[in-house]
Order: sequence, then structure tokens, then C-alpha cells
Amino acid sequence: MAKRRPLFVSRPYLPPLTEVLPLLEEIWDSRQLSNNGPMAQRFEAAIGQYLGVDHVSLVANASLGLVLALMQHGVADGEVITTPFSFVATGHAIRWAGATPVFADIDPQTLNLDPAQVERQITAQTRAILPVHTFGTPCDVVGLEAIAKRHNIPLIYDAAHAFGIRDGAQSILAHGDMSVLSFHATKVFNTFEGGAVIARSREAKLAIDRLCNFGIVDETQVVSIGLNAKMSEFNAAIGLAQLPHVDAAIAARAAIARRYAKHFKDIAGVHCVCMPNGSGKNYYAFPILLTDAYHEDRDALNARLKTHDIFARRYFYPLISDFPMYRDLPSANPARLSIAKRVTSQILCLPIFPELGRDDQMEVIDLVCAR
Repeated sequence: MAKRRPLFVSRPYLPPLTEVLPLLEEIWDSRQLSNNGPMAQRFEAAIGQYLGVDHVSLVANASLGLVLALMQHGVADGEVITTPFSFVATGHAIRWAGATPVFADIDPQTLNLDPAQVERQITAQTRAILPVHTFGTPCDVVGLEAIAKRHNIPLIYDAAHAFGIRDGAQSILAHGDMSVLSFHATKVFNTFEGGAVIARSREAKLAIDRLCNFGIVDETQVVSIGLNAKMSEFNAAIGLAQLPHVDAAIAARAAIARRYAKHFKDIAGVHCVCMPNGSGKNYYAFPILLTDAYHEDRDALNARLKTHDIFARRYFYPLISDFPMYRDLPSANPARLSIAKRVTSQILCLPIFPELGRDDQMEVIDLVCAR
């Protein structure tokens, strides 16, 4: 029997090449490769319709999208309250926008920012709150919005994991002042590289569009210090080809998540963070927490999986606040982030992607359940 190839935590979904080629032919015919060309305009309209949002600005990646959203809300020389339990891009975006991250602890159930901890960190220097919908689980949007309104502080969501997530009848992206999506290769929906900023108004969208294009208004007017953050026509074409397949991809992820949850529900010390319990999820990841009741620690299980060529990931370890460029901040003190510190030592994200076969998944399950 042929040896199974290595099994990674994620594998990018790709549309049929036959559906991509006609779009590439259009690009070749137009010779417009960037600068909000016809492909980008079509994709921007299509993605807005799919997500149920009105004001979409495509960007080259989510990191740039976060920087632009923070710049637009004037955070420079101030503080932005955020989570330590995220990919380091969240903290880096705050720094690139000219502000200082202030870390608040997380909720032990959702692993998202705890609104009560956020409010304790607000000072006269606070310029924005930047929560993350971690693993696609919605934040406490009601609690965070109440705090933001009470203190008149912008609320910008890092929604990198939250493609297609709904909060009841509306998109989770409808909350806050802006939300930033990632279309990176590993995400539920990808354009190879890319992202989008979701604004609340036409005026805010146009401001992001200008910042995305060097601050240019027209041939002779530059009104702000912007960046080159535009999505290319190629990436927009990939997005248009991906969009008809995303619902099936999410359904495949859901089936995988249900299988994991079924087999782990009676295993002592294995806690499934994102349980498959509704249409509001996109099953971007399948994180488990290994508590003291489990027979080995997280790192031992991770190492054991690797001996079988199964590469899970310890998302998010270390915490952002543990990295050298952040660890000296007062808010990075581990004593103030006790829940995040515990979670980061227990978490392991298992392989999940639409084409994960049942036999391969069962091998993962058997290894986790083995004693």
C-alpha cells in the first residue's frame, strides 16, 4: 500500500481549473492587471451580495486591511485594546498604524476578548478596540458595542476567520465600525492572497479605497498618506471562481467537525472549543483543549501526531504578548492574562479541510483517543 502523504492542519481549496481559465482569458484580453479593474469590480459586488453587506473594499491581504481600518480611525500615537490570543498580524497591524497594543484577557468558553477585561483597560489614550472572532466564533458583539458606545471609541473587528458567519439573520460583519476579512490560502474562502474591509457607510468605504491606493483621489489630488493595498485582477478572478463552491466547502468542513465532536465527546480531558452546533459557523478550524484529565500534555500529543506525519498546529502559541516586540508592555504581564496563558498551553488545532478523507480523519481521531 502506498504511504499516505503528510497530513497538514489545512489544505487550500481550489476551484476547477476549467472555471478559472476563461476569467484569466478576460484579463489577458483587457491587459488591466490592477487598479480596480473589471474583475475586481465584479468580485467586489459578488462578495458583498454573498455576505449580505453593502460597503466592501477589496485589499491585497487582511494585514493591510487592518492597518487601513486603524489608520482611517485615527489611532496613531494612541492605544488599541486587543486580544493576545491571535495570529501575530493582529498586533503588528496596530504597530504599523502607529499605535500601541494593549492586551486584555479572553473568555474561557469562546476564547474571544472578554468585554469586562476590555473595559478595565480603557484610558484617555484608548483610540480603538480590535477584537478577533477567534476560529470564526462570534465575539460578544452586544457587550463590546455597549463599551465602545459608552466611551465613544471605534470598534474594529479582525474577522479574518469569520467568512460567512451570521449572527441570527444578519452577517457578523454588520457589527462594529469596520470588519476585516482574510482571503488567505488557508481560510474557508481564499483568493490565494487577499482580503476585504467592510465599512458601515459609503463615505467610509471610499476613504478606505483612497487609502488603499496611496491616498489618491484623481490625477492631481492626493489627500492622505495611503498605501498600495489593492487586490490584483488575478486574485479577484480566483475569488469569482471560488465563490460558487464555498457553500459546499463549508458543508464538507461541517461534516468533518461533527465526526470529530462525536468521537471526542466522551474522551476525558478533550474539550472541543468550536462545537458544530448551528448554521452560524464556518468550521474554519477544529481546536481542542487538552486539560489535566487527558493522559498527556498538548505538546506530547502534538509530537506523537508528527511521528505519523500528521501536522496539527498549536494555534495560538505563543501568545502575541509573549513575542519580544510586545512582552515588555505592561499589559503583556502574564498575571493579567491568566486565561489566555492557560489556553495557549492546552490548545491544538486538528486537520480540517474540505477534501480531508474519512480514513485520514479516523487516523487522527484514533491517535487522539488512544491511551
